[in-house]
Amino acid sequence: MPPAHPPLVVTSSPALRDDLLRLAAAAGIAPEVAHDVTAALRGWGAASLVLVGADLAPALADLAPERRDGVHVIAREADGPVDGALFQVALRLGAEGVVDLPGSAAWIVERLTDAGDPGATRGLVVGFLGGSGGAGATTLACAVGQAAARQGPTVVVDCDPLGPGIDRVLGLEGRDGSRWEALCQTTGRLSARALRDALPQRDGLRVLTWQAGSTATPQAFAVREALSAARRGHDVVVVDLPRTIDSLGEEILARCDAVVMVVVPTVPGVASATRLAARLADRASPGIVLRGTGVAEHDITRATRLPVVARVPHQRGLSESIDLGLGPVRSWRSPLARTCSALVGDLSDLAGRRVAA
Repeated sequence: MPPAHPPLVVTSSPALRDDLLRLAAAAGIAPEVAHDVTAALRGWGAASLVLVGADLAPALADLAPERRDGVHVIAREADGPVDGALFQVALRLGAEGVVDLPGSAAWIVERLTDAGDPGATRGLVVGFLGGSGGAGATTLACAVGQAAARQGPTVVVDCDPLGPGIDRVLGLEGRDGSRWEALCQTTGRLSARALRDALPQRDGLRVLTWQAGSTATPQAFAVREALSAARRGHDVVVVDLPRTIDSLGEEILARCDAVVMVVVPTVPGVASATRLAARLADRASPGIVLRGTGVAEHDITRATRLPVVARVPHQRGLSESIDLGLGPVRSWRSPLARTCSALVGDLSDLAGRRVAA
């Protein structure tokens, strides 16, 4: 992604300048600062965001700069109440509104963070969930992540602290980068760029998981920020869902565009998946991926009331490939690779049907 022009802060007030620079630091952004209206005009058009202090807003409005999006007038409560005249100035300037400090500090941090995410898009978020124990949901999630990374930036997010660790499944446990433990120590809004730069990665595929031997548990605020930043910074976000669907698990499900339940087509496996399927109703666009053979597809659909979207073939040497640090997909000519590549497109269609519904 190309670098964006930094936000522009326009003010001659040292107090307001310091306030805005402090908020920019919290967002991980280094804005340009214009101390007069002439300097403001030079950076006006290129800036990703423009924050105009109430002190210079009238003079800048008199110069009638070209209309553009992302302009906000900032007023400090310590300098006195905002009157109607300032709103009239904001209207002449083409600003989106008048924002007060410190009351709207969190909102300003969000705007600055978004300004630091050039070309941000709304990526596809797909959750993988085992319909029963040993179904292989983590392995399939990692394989789909490998396939999606061939088409665009992809991240696999490990939301199951009791799982094997997706970095080990993908052979990335030795790569430097942040894990959940570090994100749980941060506060504030997380930018897509910061997340991309922080995570372990290889060939366009990033992972967010736990340190080996960690006893930490997911923190709701960290999960929210991580999934939001991951969606803004990647084409596909693959989520390895927790085994227990508690209140946080329900929230993660609600943030998924589509959910894949991996089912072993045996009588016990289908019985377990049927119970879990009832909890997925109205939570996401769910579909089933079968691993192995056994109970017929139409019987599984009738029992779970969910469509079977794919059947994963047996992959020779799967364990060996993972042990060698190559991930589940060792060859792109393998049946597993072809199935996962097709599944990426099918999941986009499944999520699209959910949105349309």
